[in-house]
Amino acid sequence: MLVPDELFSAYYKDIYRYLYSLCRDVSLAEDLTSEVFLEVVKSISSFRADSDVKTWLFSIARYRWLGYLRKKKRTVETADIYELTELEQPNGRSAEKTFLDRELIKRICEIIDGEPERPRKAALMRIDGYSFYEIGKALGISESSARVMFFRTKEKIRGILKEEGLDYE
Repeated sequence: MLVPDELFSAYYKDIYRYLYSLCRDVSLAEDLTSEVFLEVVKSISSFRADSDVKTWLFSIARYRWLGYLRKKKRTVETADIYELTELEQPNGRSAEKTFLDRELIKRICEIIDGEPERPRKAALMRIDGYSFYEIGKALGISESSARVMFFRTKEKIRGILKEEGLDYE
């Protein structure tokens, strides 16, 4: 049986680092991390062990982050999503470039949501910072298969973006 205190001890730093990488704000990352573990306490009895505990915790963290963004009416702009198109995040972007980046991120998320279950999970886990080893383990495939699956998904996304005229740098 899962014990919230043990989960907190084992995963607090990982969850905090993940959330900090998204928001780049120490105070906000601490608040969101606390919310994640409050949610764990509330919902631990409903955890079905269909996935790894770490996957479950990072899912809660991702939903907390997205919930925060919805409240603030902001757009997700994580460095990990940029990895899918290998776009740079230059400082001092123009308003037009920022708008185009947001549209690109929105479209990438839509494409990922339309993918079959395994490639979608692989892409989302990679965006969440999981290693290819962890992705492979979660999906029941080898690390190299996880790499290939992510690479193919990334190439598919690039192809769709290029067809739609959103492939820019």
